[in-house]
Amino acid sequence: MTSTQNGDKTTYLDALIVGAGFSGLYMLHQLREAGFTTRVFEAADNVGGTWYWNRYPGARCDVESIYYNYTFSEELLDEWTWSSKYAEQPEILSYINYVADKFDLRKDIQFKTRVQTAVFDEKTNRWNVQLSNGESVSAQYFITAVGCLSASNVPKFKGLENFKGEWYHTGLWPHEGVDFKGKHVGVIGTGSSGIQAIPVIAQKAEHLTVFQRTPQYSIPAHNEANDPEYLKEVRENFSDIRRKMRQSLVGIPISPGEKSALEVTEAERNKTFEEAWKKGGLLAFSYAYNDLTLSPEANETVASFIREKIREIVKDPETAEKLLPDYFYATKRPIIDTNYFETYNRKNVSLIDVKKAPIEEITADGVKTTDKEYELDMIVFATGFDAMTGPLFKMDIRGRGGVSLKEKWENGAATRTYLGIGTAGFPNMFMLTGPESPSVLSNMMVSIEQHVEWVSDCINYMREQNKGIIEVDEPSEIVWSKQCREIADATLFTKTDSWYMGANIEEKARGFQIYLGGVGPYREICDEVAKKGYEGFTLKTTEEKLGI
Repeated sequence: MTSTQNGDKTTYLDALIVGAGFSGLYMLHQLREAGFTTRVFEAADNVGGTWYWNRYPGARCDVESIYYNYTFSEELLDEWTWSSKYAEQPEILSYINYVADKFDLRKDIQFKTRVQTAVFDEKTNRWNVQLSNGESVSAQYFITAVGCLSASNVPKFKGLENFKGEWYHTGLWPHEGVDFKGKHVGVIGTGSSGIQAIPVIAQKAEHLTVFQRTPQYSIPAHNEANDPEYLKEVRENFSDIRRKMRQSLVGIPISPGEKSALEVTEAERNKTFEEAWKKGGLLAFSYAYNDLTLSPEANETVASFIREKIREIVKDPETAEKLLPDYFYATKRPIIDTNYFETYNRKNVSLIDVKKAPIEEITADGVKTTDKEYELDMIVFATGFDAMTGPLFKMDIRGRGGVSLKEKWENGAATRTYLGIGTAGFPNMFMLTGPESPSVLSNMMVSIEQHVEWVSDCINYMREQNKGIIEVDEPSEIVWSKQCREIADATLFTKTDSWYMGANIEEKARGFQIYLGGVGPYREICDEVAKKGYEGFTLKTTEEKLGI
């Protein structure tokens, strides 16, 4: 509904959703089916979220495609067939577009529109939202579906504006593609996107120079075409597969090994690791034993095995040594690759250790380190994202008393949520896969569906109970945040500087903002909260005062 007063146009909605990726689309579908007036606002000119923007060479999902899709519609599951074990970006984007068309979602999505400010009005108990096109929206519920990895991080290198060549960020890749033929290309960054892009760029560029700050543990993906018989079997058993996904630790129906890595002989351990290397994939190593992310000694067994594999693959010993990680395995984002380490055996590829010789500046002709200047025609920044809080801080979100989310969380230093879904002082605001939920350390599709369904059920409950305001109780978020920290501190994750900790953003405070208790246990906690009438939240009618 749109109202005009004194020449100002304001659109009134039950729910406003920010972002048209996987979570935003499903949230729209759920609320619209329940009869709520709902609209999605999306900065891009089409659906897709991270898979719209991340079109860099080699972009591919690192979760097996049979697990990386919606499960809420059996009809949709039967209609779509994934071509390979790990789907490429174009195929995933085609899937998202297919879903948007199948459920006629586009009619309630406004593209090329950013949410600039969202302010909770304590008089009306509604969110007043200002959009980039000058429009105003008033919504009872404000739902962020911005993803955890959508705020691209372009490092503030001195002199970048002087570079005469082309430069790109993997998270903001041109839709028309980039031609590397005959070019001297520099790639800065060797995280997941860099490791996917580097082998592809190396095949096309005249010369590729990789600027590496931190070497990575990477496991072969061993990607292959999906066997039609296997897909038929998956479809026939998907109800059981879905149940196991939802009850698992990371949203993939695989259980960790039952033994400690230190319980077995070195020969038995190496045999297990060798089988994991041949199998490939994210969990082959992480789940080989039950203590690899808990015990430094157990972790070293897998870390040393992978280092030996790197030494075997990379022919030049000096280059191989540069590629050896020296931190705990899997405490940075686990990575799978296709011929990443083999790429350093190519004559047209050079590896520069920028920890030893840091980048001083970008010059007109290339990249200058403390050692020398490298002449380049093109620079690719594979420098990742300002994760978790970054996408939320791109909007000016203000709750009670005009306090901004950035102020409340002290620019990320004091991030506190309840279940990763809400935060005190911000009534009727829901975060999908927000900080302190399983999010990026899970199969995002499982976590997205769980969050969307929980939020949808909550809003339906509010309507049934004639409640108009829901807000996190501050003691609840204090307890939840403490629990998240305690679980993380019992692992090796907090012992390593990583983007999980915010270490890739120079000015960002360090803090681990992911719930590590597992998606199955997390689901049980959220379900119990709902069963108890949304324990930990205060629910009121719009006529009542919360007294906060």
